[in-house]
Amino acid sequence: MEPPIDRIRISQSAREQLLKLKRNTHIEHWNVLCRWALCKSLAEPTPPSIINIVTDSNVEMTWQVFAGNLSDILIVALKQRCHNDGLGTDKETLATQFRLHLHRGIGYLAGDPNIKKIESFIQMLAMSNG
Repeated sequence: MEPPIDRIRISQSAREQLLKLKRNTHIEHWNVLCRWALCKSLAEPTPPSIINIVTDSNVEMTWQVFAGNLSDILIVALKQRCHNDGLGTDKETLATQFRLHLHRGIGYLAGDPNIKKIESFIQMLAMSNG
């Protein structure tokens, strides 16, 4: 399945939020945190706000590094979310929605005052699936 984007870059603000999450959770890989962030945003009932995201940080990864063996699942989840939100599933729409969901999810995770260590991170994720 073709990914919505080949290279993923994030904003400087998102990078700083990810650094905070890395410190609190001791999850060392950007891609793992970014996957959780995407899923967190996709699980929200409302679509993300349309904002201009300046990808000005030095954090960059390929789709394969980001998604790993979950690539097809994440693509299908993103397409389904776009469909549910009444959007198209063309590559440009998917790429835009991916960026918006990724950045919103990073903000949600970083803004959660309960995430102080890996255990609270896992508890928050388990509760959001409950």
